[in-house]
Amino acid sequence: MNTPDASNSHAHLARPLTRRPILLNYGFSGDVEDEKACSAAIRRGSKSFHLASLLLPAQTRQAARALYAFCRHSDDLIDDPRSGMPALIRLRQRLDMIYVGEPAPFACDRAFARVVHEHAIPKPVVEALLDGFAMDLDGRRHQTIDDVKAYATCVASSVGLMMASVMGVSDRAALARAADLGIAMQLTNIARDVGEDARNGRLYLPLDWLEEHGIDAEAFLREPEFTPALGKVVERLLDEAARHYRLGHAGIRSLPKPCRHAIRTAALVYEAIGTSIAGNGYDSVSNRATTGLGTKIGLMIRARYEDSRWTATAIRDLHSRADPAARELVTVSGSLQQNRSLLRSTASEARDEDNTIGRVTDILLRLHADARTQALERRRAARDKVATLA
Repeated sequence: MNTPDASNSHAHLARPLTRRPILLNYGFSGDVEDEKACSAAIRRGSKSFHLASLLLPAQTRQAARALYAFCRHSDDLIDDPRSGMPALIRLRQRLDMIYVGEPAPFACDRAFARVVHEHAIPKPVVEALLDGFAMDLDGRRHQTIDDVKAYATCVASSVGLMMASVMGVSDRAALARAADLGIAMQLTNIARDVGEDARNGRLYLPLDWLEEHGIDAEAFLREPEFTPALGKVVERLLDEAARHYRLGHAGIRSLPKPCRHAIRTAALVYEAIGTSIAGNGYDSVSNRATTGLGTKIGLMIRARYEDSRWTATAIRDLHSRADPAARELVTVSGSLQQNRSLLRSTASEARDEDNTIGRVTDILLRLHADARTQALERRRAARDKVATLA
C-alpha cells in the first residue's frame, strides 16, 4: 500500500468536474441518469447494503450509492478472469481522470467524481482499494492475521473511510472506528467464502494459523474439504472480527444522528453472517452462510437503538488507537477532513463578520440620513419663522 503524506493532504483533493455547457447538452446534465445507474448497481450487487442505504438521509444515500457503484464496478472488473493486470492499470488511469475532474464516460465514474470532490475524499484512500485489487491479481497469500488485516484495510476500511467522509466525519477517533468496522466486515467475508475462494484458487486465511492447526495450504487448495481443524481457524478469524465489530460500534455514536441507523444496520447484518457460520459448525466449505430477509428486518428494527452489549466499554473503545494496518489512511483522512472543517468554520465566521459589518454600516447610514433630515427640518423651520416675522 502506498504511504500517504498527511502533511500534503490538499494535494490529494479532487478537482471539480469539467462540464459541457448545459445548452450543448440540450438542457440535460446527465446527473440524474448517472444516479439511477448507481442505484441500480447497489440493488443488484448487495441486498444488505441496499437495505442499509435506504435508511440514510437522501443526499448521503445518493453519494453512498455512487461510491458503492464505482467500488463494485471496479471489483467486478478485477474478478473477471479475462481482465487481469491491464484492467487494474486502466482503473488507475480512470482514477487519475476522476481526480483531475475529467472522468471516463462511465456513469459510476462521473457520479464518483462528484462525490470525491464534494466530500473531499483523499485520493490515497481510493488508491488503497486498488492496491487491494493488486494483491488479488498477484494471488498474494497472507502469512499472519496482521497481513490479512492489511489486505482488509485496503479493500474494506478504505470504503468505510470514504463513507465517513461522505457523512462529514472529521474526528480521528471516529475515523479509526470506521476503519475497524471495515476490517470486521472483510474478515467476515473471508470466513464466509473459504470454500468458494479455495475452489477459485484463492486463500485469505493466515498461513501461520493453518500451520498451527496442522493444515497444508496447498493440499487444501487442491481438495477443499472441511475439517474440525479448519473450523478452528475460521472460529479464530470470527473472534478477531468480533473485536473489530465492538470497536466499530463504539464509533457509530460519533456519526451524524440521521446516519447511525443505517450504519448500525449494516454492522448487525454482517455480524449475523458470522453467527450463521458459527451455527454451521464453522463449516464454510460445504455451506455458505446467509441471512434471510426476516432476519435483516429484525436487525434493522434493533439497529434503531444503541447496542447495549458495548455500553460499558464504548467510551474506552471509541478512543482506542487505530489498528496499525489502517493508521496511515486514518491519518490522511483525518487531516484533510479537519482542515476542511476549519476552512468551513473560518468562511462561516467571515460571512458572519461580513454580515455584522453590513448591519453596522446600514445602521450608521440610517443614522446619518436621519441626522440630515433633522437638520433640513430645522433649517426649514428657521426660514418659516423668519418669513413670519417679516
